[in-house]
Amino acid sequence: MEEKVDHLYAVRHSLAHLLASAVLELYPNAKPTLGPPVDNGFYYDFDFGDEKVTDEDLKKIQKAMRKKLSSWHEFSPEEKTAEEAKEFYAGNPYKLEIIEDIIESGETITFYTSGDFTDLCRGGHVTDMAKEVSGDMFKLDKLAGAYWRGDETRPMLTRIYGLAFASKEDLDAYLEQREEAKKRDHRKLGKELDLFTFSDLVGPGLPLFTPKGSLMRDLIIEKIQNIQKDLGYERVTIPHITKKDLYETSGHWEKFGDELFKVKGKSGTEFVMKPMNCPHHTQIYASQPRSYRDLPVRYMESTMVYRDEQAGELLGLSRVRSITQDDGHVFCRPDQMKQEINNIIHVIREFYSSLDMWNEETCWVSLSSRDPQEPAKYLGDPKLWDEAETVLAEVADEAGLNWKKVEGEAAFYGPKLDFMFKDAIGREWQLATAQLDFNMPRRFELEYTTSEGGKEVPVMIHRAIAGSLERFMSVIIEHFAGAFPVWLSPIQIAILPVSDAHDEYAQSVRDELKKHGVRTELLSASDSLGKRMRNVKKAKTPFWIVIGDKEQESEKFTMEGRDENTTQDAISVEAIISTIKN
Repeated sequence: MEEKVDHLYAVRHSLAHLLASAVLELYPNAKPTLGPPVDNGFYYDFDFGDEKVTDEDLKKIQKAMRKKLSSWHEFSPEEKTAEEAKEFYAGNPYKLEIIEDIIESGETITFYTSGDFTDLCRGGHVTDMAKEVSGDMFKLDKLAGAYWRGDETRPMLTRIYGLAFASKEDLDAYLEQREEAKKRDHRKLGKELDLFTFSDLVGPGLPLFTPKGSLMRDLIIEKIQNIQKDLGYERVTIPHITKKDLYETSGHWEKFGDELFKVKGKSGTEFVMKPMNCPHHTQIYASQPRSYRDLPVRYMESTMVYRDEQAGELLGLSRVRSITQDDGHVFCRPDQMKQEINNIIHVIREFYSSLDMWNEETCWVSLSSRDPQEPAKYLGDPKLWDEAETVLAEVADEAGLNWKKVEGEAAFYGPKLDFMFKDAIGREWQLATAQLDFNMPRRFELEYTTSEGGKEVPVMIHRAIAGSLERFMSVIIEHFAGAFPVWLSPIQIAILPVSDAHDEYAQSVRDELKKHGVRTELLSASDSLGKRMRNVKKAKTPFWIVIGDKEQESEKFTMEGRDENTTQDAISVEAIISTIKN
């Protein structure tokens, strides 16, 4: 019997079946493999053998799907024996492999039929396809290559993606949002604004940041440090490699061993490029005896970690192999953890308020907890998990957060508060986090001396404000479409002398602005004023001034800006400095 699932999920899942049916009608020799629903629709992977399928073919496949739709109604289940299932898919090695996996797991082998199509499936469909799904709710989107089961050593398949929403209006809104996203694509804007680049010689997923991009990264970290400067965080520094023993103790080796870059030392010792920092920070804590009076101990660090992501999953700054983490860890007593989490919430609120992203309409908090159906995914005593989840819920209530519990999203070592933000075009991103961890301190046998002279294990809190700087920058580049807040803009004001005769004075104005910490760019008169003005606007520079005879004589300027109603006439250098600083 099918379990109840979200209706839109069921629609998307059902459409994956319809897609496979249409493909097999048009390409009888194709071998279907897997076809799940995804966030915006569905896909199905096929082995087309020697047949060539292009994006142009999507129109006829989509037409065949819509033609079949009226004859599809219920999805009828049927249990099959292993022998029957293998006979049904004789000649299709992909389905046969799935069947072997099902046999090994001990699950029942089920097939579902609708219309003229039968597929190996666990279920999760609409009740009546023809009544619940209309032809304008979905659209075939694109083709892509996909390795069988994501393994680069296995056959390359053809993936057909489809979009599906609850109504034509929702589909049209998504397509409009996606067109806007293309204009805001951080890869395009990053190049235009000269923020970062990639090199084939360096390798995929390894971004190189230009002076402007590096400055932005520094400004982000500086802003976070200024907000938390009175909260007792101390900067630490750790190496970029470690013996694998560290991650075996922490539990990361078992969970993420395939994602690690491994390095062999001369003595044969096996090292790894660090994929995270928390185990290293435990060793700084463990380097000396700690008393209850010493706690909380708070470490922070902006440092790079490395993960061996699959090449096909790399995407600009959104998914990289070198990840700069804005990282922090607190070691505290149980009676201190609520206050420490509240401190982290304060920093998150202040930081995202400076980006105008903190409000009830665009921000909510996920209390990411265990999946009770999969206890083996998580380390430690269930009682400690219960306690940690209770504490986070109480803190979220006391802080007045707009939160809800989301099962299955916890880290493997502890539950967390994940801060979710919508960008300017409505896409949702998880950015900041505060994670409560009772497990890792126990695995590393961390302790402190209590007031009674006994030994206790500290609580560990993991915190990230911007998280991965690379991913964070990809989000805010697209959120602001490159027009960053003044505090985050690599160049805050541009100076445009009308001619060579005004260069010297323009340089003196630039020097005065720089002396007061205003990030200034002087565009000399080597190009026409019109061309330079276009370049300033294309670079999304917040402010600019033009210096000609009148400005040079009066020492007063008209400061214009990219935003409406920001023009100020006849103002002094001092007034410019005050405006930008404020």
